[in-house]
Amino acid sequence: MNSKITLGLVGVLLIGISSSGQQRTEPAEGIRLIDSIQGAELFRAYCAVCHGRDGKGEGPMAGSLKATPPDLTRIAARNAGLFPLVRVQKIISGEESTRAGHGTREMPVWGPIFSVVAGSLEKKKLRIYNLAKYIEELQAK
Repeated sequence: MNSKITLGLVGVLLIGISSSGQQRTEPAEGIRLIDSIQGAELFRAYCAVCHGRDGKGEGPMAGSLKATPPDLTRIAARNAGLFPLVRVQKIISGEESTRAGHGTREMPVWGPIFSVVAGSLEKKKLRIYNLAKYIEELQAK
């Protein structure tokens, strides 16, 4: 099996993992969850399969989705030049949804998945914050 398909399958399998609050759920066998708090590493592990390594929406699984993944490098441009950091964190955590693909089987919300790895609410929030800050760094100039 090639790495693109493997990444896609891992992404799809991650959708099924759920937990609430600080409750920890063991991931399905074969799913690789990373313990990093680094935004770039989290992006590569969880977002790039659909959004692409550059965040422009052209990841290896993008063509398999019903909705085209948005270009994450244009978030600020779509918001009068300001990056909505708090809103992006809420989308990642699942507290706020956006278009049809977000928070459904098309795009998992990462808050519950980060709970599986994080071990604490503070670490989960830090992972979400660092991921959102990394996406902010990707913004087109």
